[in-house]
Amino acid sequence: MLKIVLSLLGLLTLYFAVVFIKDYIEASKKGKLENGNFAALGAVGFLTNFFDTLGIGSFAPTTALFKLFKLTSDRTIPGTLNVSMTIPVVAEAFIFITVIQVEPITLLTMLAAATIGAVFGAGIVSKLDEKKVQVGMGIALAVVALVMLASQLKLFPAGGDAIGLTGAKLIIAIVANFILGALMTLGIGLYAPCMALVFALGMSPKVAFPIMMGSCAFLMPAASVKFVKEGAYDRKASLAITIFGTIGVFIAAYIVKSLPLNTLKWLVIIVILYTSVTMFRSAMKKAQGKDNANVA
Repeated sequence: MLKIVLSLLGLLTLYFAVVFIKDYIEASKKGKLENGNFAALGAVGFLTNFFDTLGIGSFAPTTALFKLFKLTSDRTIPGTLNVSMTIPVVAEAFIFITVIQVEPITLLTMLAAATIGAVFGAGIVSKLDEKKVQVGMGIALAVVALVMLASQLKLFPAGGDAIGLTGAKLIIAIVANFILGALMTLGIGLYAPCMALVFALGMSPKVAFPIMMGSCAFLMPAASVKFVKEGAYDRKASLAITIFGTIGVFIAAYIVKSLPLNTLKWLVIIVILYTSVTMFRSAMKKAQGKDNANVA
């Protein structure tokens, strides 16, 4: 069963890679690549995926760095996050699915639910205008920060020792992961809420890693293909983060393995809340600009 899951993931990722590389090459030939700094984008990818492998999550910190250093437009952030993180997250999934045991039915159904949710969500998010993306991401980032804060304050259950679910708990997990998969296409990372879900359902904390990373690994190629075909992403940023982010994953998984992350998590919460506020402010400025233009 595990070999089948990993084989499907490999094929899905290969399909995404072909679509992404083909689009990048065509854009390069037509001179349509973005003007972002490849080295700076690569550094962001390395840093955020390094800590992503250790369980911090990469979407919210990457969004914060995008906004802080103005590395890409707000309009393309959701698509760029999904496309750029796909291969690094697939690498994480291969690592953790093979070393941590999860009951197959629980793993497969939660992965499938997240993937279907993402395909549904990407079809909507890729067509949104910049103001709606800013408002949506402002809300999403605030939710992530609150979930992380609740986790830091130990307001969530500590989890149990189960490696699988049955009955009503399994249904709750499937429905919740479908929703998380859909929300991920807007830029709300799946790691923090999925980890909270796993703990609340009484599963082992270790099981959270293959479930959340596997969920992302399956949903991201499917969702990212939609973003690529719609052109709703930053190509240069995506390539830089893919390359250096994958390097960060392997260094974190095989060399560093663990770090005292408590202080860093508090810093990430502060940065995410700040970025959420800036997203709302950007959306308000855009709305005021349109109102002034209409008055004029």
